[in-house]
Amino acid sequence: MRLVLLLTLCFTTIHSSHAGETDANGWEAKSPRNEIRPTFTFEESGGWDGKAKLAIAADDRDGLMGHWEKTFPVEGGKHYQFSVWRQTVNLNIPRRAAMARIIWLREDGKRVIRDDPSFASYRPGERPRAEPEFPANGKTENGWTEVASAYYVPKEATSARVELHYRWGGPSSKIVWSEASLVSTDPPEPRVVRLATVHYRPQAGKTPQEKREQFAPLIADAARQKADLVVLPETLTYYGTGKTYAECAESVPGPSTEFFGKLAKKHDLYIVAGILEKEKHLIYNVTILVGPDGELVGKYRKVTLPRGEIEGGVMPGNEYPVFDTRFGKVGMMICYDGFFPEVARELSNNGAEVIAWPVWGCNPMLGSARACENHTYVISSTYTDTSSDWMISAVYGHDGKPLAQASQWGTVAIAEVDLSHPLYWQSLGDFKSQIQRHRPSLPHELNLGE
Repeated sequence: MRLVLLLTLCFTTIHSSHAGETDANGWEAKSPRNEIRPTFTFEESGGWDGKAKLAIAADDRDGLMGHWEKTFPVEGGKHYQFSVWRQTVNLNIPRRAAMARIIWLREDGKRVIRDDPSFASYRPGERPRAEPEFPANGKTENGWTEVASAYYVPKEATSARVELHYRWGGPSSKIVWSEASLVSTDPPEPRVVRLATVHYRPQAGKTPQEKREQFAPLIADAARQKADLVVLPETLTYYGTGKTYAECAESVPGPSTEFFGKLAKKHDLYIVAGILEKEKHLIYNVTILVGPDGELVGKYRKVTLPRGEIEGGVMPGNEYPVFDTRFGKVGMMICYDGFFPEVARELSNNGAEVIAWPVWGCNPMLGSARACENHTYVISSTYTDTSSDWMISAVYGHDGKPLAQASQWGTVAIAEVDLSHPLYWQSLGDFKSQIQRHRPSLPHELNLGE
């Protein structure tokens, strides 16, 4: 039976709160300092679906901060679904300024100890404190955005302090919160996926077709190991042909999508392959993603080009697409992209949980950095020999460490991961949930509102 703890915004009069004042239903308005305190108000209607609403607004000054908070009982060791609806007006950087936090508390009001087994402890034997949770932005309907996430409640917790924040929203800006709820729910279904990388140089043959065909047995090998996604290297139809980029380029969809699509359908999996695309007079270095139905799911055009590709007349892309698959959201980047944090960050911003990375060569520490700084799984497939102490074909975990590596030519490495399970860090907790709330603001984000 689901236990619904509605954080009901049920008041009888419109009022403005002051420091330390608690309204009739237990919501309290707070600010770090009275000098930067915004205005807090309640209205009985006008919220989500016409219900009551809690508002926080700024005057003509910048830098104001404050939040509504209330503590609600929970049962430790169970899972809860949090949800609240949010509307913003004239707000700078809504992802950062309008956020909710949940803090798990013991019976004595102190923070609890984390007991989730996924915690990555760097101090053996230490039991870390449970850090605040940061629910994610979800769907938007009629100008309202749902902020919601499901959580495992640490066993020692007896209550949850819910905070609805306004932070540095800019002069004359406003946030309205409505219909907050905390719902006891079933544990989330695991989203287990097997990620595979291929370590191979297609040295034989001189045509794109001959290059493609050499990967068929390796894909079959990955399928025997029950892989869900197989990543192949960069520009595989060009490697070792002695031809120019233009001579190896093809349309997308085209011969490579057809070839790998048939293999994906045969083995019931997804394949990422690096090729060269020709569109009208332009050549692009691209990765293609084909699915278990044999069809093209999508493509990514390499955004950052090294000197050789620029000199060879290749055109850079300018988009960071992320594609839905049956196991999760997949983004792609290519080789030189890994030298720059922006590409993986934009893919992560767009929701990528897994980033496929066909790569000729790169510093492997950059693969670790791209995975670690975004808490995404990164799958590299390279032409670099392991003896060179340079790039590796590997599956990187959220902490940046390789979970699996293919070291010998003509081999496949597979890592099984659960996309539903966050990684907790000492003093940070679930860092991935904090990225959007804390990452630096960029000039183009200012004064956008929602």
